[in-house]
Amino acid sequence: MKRNKSLEDYLECILLLSHENEFVHRVDVARGVGVSQPAVQKAVKILQNQGYVECDGLHIYLTRAGENYAGQVYERHCTLTRFLQLLGVNGEDAERDACEIEHIISETTFEKIKLFLADK
Repeated sequence: MKRNKSLEDYLECILLLSHENEFVHRVDVARGVGVSQPAVQKAVKILQNQGYVECDGLHIYLTRAGENYAGQVYERHCTLTRFLQLLGVNGEDAERDACEIEHIISETTFEKIKLFLADK
Protein backbone atom coordinates (compact mmCIF):
# COMPACT_ATOMS: atom_id res chain seq x y z
CA MET A 1 0.00 0.00 0.00
CA LYS A 2 1.30 3.43 -0.89
CA ARG A 3 1.61 5.36 2.35
CA ASN A 4 -1.51 7.39 2.95
CA LYS A 5 -1.79 9.59 6.06
CA SER A 6 -5.54 9.21 6.41
CA LEU A 7 -5.59 5.43 6.06
CA GLU A 8 -2.57 5.06 8.33
CA ASP A 9 -4.39 7.14 10.96
CA TYR A 10 -7.37 4.78 10.75
CA LEU A 11 -5.16 1.71 11.07
CA GLU A 12 -3.30 3.17 14.04
CA CYS A 13 -6.58 4.10 15.74
CA ILE A 14 -8.06 0.64 15.17
CA LEU A 15 -4.89 -0.93 16.58
CA LEU A 16 -4.98 1.18 19.74
CA LEU A 17 -8.71 0.60 20.23
CA SER A 18 -8.22 -3.16 19.81
CA HIS A 19 -5.68 -3.06 22.65
CA GLU A 20 -8.19 -1.30 24.91
CA ASN A 21 -11.38 -3.21 24.02
CA GLU A 22 -12.35 -6.64 22.84
CA PHE A 23 -14.34 -5.15 19.95
CA VAL A 24 -13.69 -2.09 17.80
CA HIS A 25 -16.78 -0.15 16.64
CA ARG A 26 -17.02 2.45 13.89
CA VAL A 27 -18.27 5.08 16.33
CA ASP A 28 -15.11 4.66 18.42
CA VAL A 29 -12.90 4.95 15.35
CA ALA A 30 -14.82 8.07 14.30
CA ARG A 31 -14.20 9.62 17.72
CA GLY A 32 -10.55 8.57 17.73
CA VAL A 33 -9.77 9.95 14.30
CA GLY A 34 -12.10 12.93 14.62
CA VAL A 35 -14.32 12.21 11.63
CA SER A 36 -17.91 11.20 10.90
CA GLN A 37 -19.11 7.61 10.87
CA PRO A 38 -19.73 7.73 7.09
CA ALA A 39 -16.07 8.72 6.65
CA VAL A 40 -15.06 5.71 8.74
CA GLN A 41 -17.32 3.49 6.64
CA LYS A 42 -15.62 4.69 3.46
CA ALA A 43 -12.12 4.22 4.91
CA VAL A 44 -12.98 0.76 6.27
CA LYS A 45 -14.19 -0.29 2.82
CA ILE A 46 -10.86 0.82 1.31
CA LEU A 47 -8.91 -0.95 4.05
CA GLN A 48 -11.00 -4.11 3.50
CA ASN A 49 -10.28 -4.03 -0.23
CA GLN A 50 -6.57 -3.73 0.55
CA GLY A 51 -6.72 -6.64 2.99
CA TYR A 52 -5.96 -4.70 6.18
CA VAL A 53 -9.29 -5.07 8.01
CA GLU A 54 -12.30 -7.34 8.17
CA CYS A 55 -15.78 -6.49 9.40
CA ASP A 56 -18.63 -8.62 10.68
CA GLY A 57 -21.21 -5.84 10.37
CA LEU A 58 -20.73 -4.50 13.89
CA HIS A 59 -17.02 -4.83 14.58
CA ILE A 60 -13.79 -4.02 12.81
CA TYR A 61 -10.85 -6.41 13.05
CA LEU A 62 -7.31 -5.95 11.81
CA THR A 63 -6.02 -8.73 9.59
CA ARG A 64 -2.49 -9.96 10.19
CA ALA A 65 -1.29 -7.61 7.42
CA GLY A 66 -3.29 -4.76 8.96
CA GLU A 67 -1.89 -5.41 12.40
CA ASN A 68 1.66 -5.47 11.03
CA TYR A 69 1.18 -2.25 9.09
CA ALA A 70 -0.60 -0.48 11.97
CA GLY A 71 2.18 -1.63 14.30
CA GLN A 72 4.78 -0.07 12.03
CA VAL A 73 2.88 3.22 11.98
CA TYR A 74 2.53 3.17 15.77
CA GLU A 75 6.22 2.35 16.20
CA ARG A 76 7.11 5.37 14.04
CA HIS A 77 4.76 7.51 16.13
CA CYS A 78 6.21 6.40 19.47
CA THR A 79 9.82 6.60 18.30
CA LEU A 80 9.39 10.06 16.81
CA THR A 81 7.57 11.31 19.90
CA ARG A 82 10.43 10.10 22.08
CA PHE A 83 13.00 11.64 19.73
CA LEU A 84 11.27 15.02 19.71
CA GLN A 85 10.92 15.01 23.50
CA LEU A 86 14.62 14.20 23.80
CA LEU A 87 15.25 17.32 21.73
CA GLY A 88 13.27 19.32 24.30
CA VAL A 89 9.90 19.51 22.57
CA ASN A 90 7.03 19.44 25.08
CA GLY A 91 4.88 16.30 25.18
CA GLU A 92 1.79 17.75 23.51
CA ASP A 93 3.73 19.26 20.61
CA ALA A 94 5.88 16.14 20.26
CA GLU A 95 2.75 13.95 19.98
CA ARG A 96 1.13 16.23 17.42
CA ASP A 97 4.29 16.65 15.35
CA ALA A 98 5.12 12.94 15.46
CA CYS A 99 1.63 12.20 14.14
CA GLU A 100 2.43 14.27 11.05
CA ILE A 101 6.05 13.21 10.57
CA GLU A 102 5.31 9.47 10.91
CA HIS A 103 3.57 9.50 7.52
CA ILE A 104 6.28 11.20 5.50
CA ILE A 105 9.59 10.16 7.03
CA SER A 106 11.76 7.90 4.89
CA GLU A 107 12.71 4.47 6.18
CA THR A 108 16.38 5.47 6.02
CA THR A 109 15.88 8.50 8.22
CA PHE A 110 13.61 6.59 10.60
CA GLU A 111 16.21 3.83 10.99
CA LYS A 112 18.89 6.45 11.77
CA ILE A 113 16.65 7.96 14.47
CA LYS A 114 16.07 4.50 15.94
CA LEU A 115 19.83 3.88 16.02
CA PHE A 116 20.38 7.27 17.65
CA LEU A 117 17.77 6.52 20.32
CA ALA A 118 19.22 3.07 21.00
CA ASP A 119 22.24 4.83 22.48
CA LYS A 120 20.09 6.99 24.80
